[in-house]
Amino acid sequence: MHFLSSSQQRFSLSLAIFFLGTALHAQQSTVTDPPPAPAPTQTATATPALDLNVSTSAAADQPAPPTDVEAPQPQSQSNDQAHAQTHRILGILPNFRAVSADAKLPPQSVKDKFVTATEDSFDYSALFVPLALAGYHLGRDSDPEFGGGGLGYARYLWHSAVDQTSENYFVEFIVPAATHEDTRYYTLGHGGFLKRTGYALSRAVITRTDSGNETFNASEVIGAGAAAGLSSLYYPTRERSFGNTADEWGINVGIDALSFEVKEFWPDINHYLFHGAPPSQVAAHQ
Repeated sequence: MHFLSSSQQRFSLSLAIFFLGTALHAQQSTVTDPPPAPAPTQTATATPALDLNVSTSAAADQPAPPTDVEAPQPQSQSNDQAHAQTHRILGILPNFRAVSADAKLPPQSVKDKFVTATEDSFDYSALFVPLALAGYHLGRDSDPEFGGGGLGYARYLWHSAVDQTSENYFVEFIVPAATHEDTRYYTLGHGGFLKRTGYALSRAVITRTDSGNETFNASEVIGAGAAAGLSSLYYPTRERSFGNTADEWGINVGIDALSFEVKEFWPDINHYLFHGAPPSQVAAHQ
């Protein structure tokens, strides 16, 4: 993700996204049963033995009420289905960290964070982003030292893949394990477009702790910076400058902020594209 031209402009854009996300951060009967009616008081009456036997026999001859009648099942809430997340977006983008709107989940364990980072890095759908970035950088000749053609593309590809993998582990596992932050994206799913857009952008700088409270997203900000610093070890010497590292840091945060936008509105897009088919059925075919 190194850019030789317009580094300051790109870094400024990333910082603008960073502060915009902070500014747009969104704020987040029982019926008592009537007392049981008193049991009717039974008065003992003298009844002939013959009458008592006949009454008992008649009650036994009455058919028992049916027990196999099924109670009506509640209708599924299509509104909840419309806000359900899938593990992949269109089958080509990893979406393992997204949580459906209003879903209640247990705290994220350290193992969960490691598994999610691994899925985001090595699932087949994770290859799409490095493939696209490698083609983009090759077209721009971002690193002339890599050359062109197939060999140049291969160099851009493995650098982009390492960039993505290191950022995933820093942002989703290493830093949040130390700061006790929840790395999942909790879909808002309700409200107007601007409210949901502001909420999604703010997730780049606001996240949840493992205990469910909101906090500064150190995992994203510090983790993305650590990954950008690490990249200077395997890029050409010419690229190892503070400006390029800061530029990549800002771009990483900006890309993640935009990915939160996609995650937020993906359930709605998915529901529309598949004509209202339950997202669970769509995910089964991915």
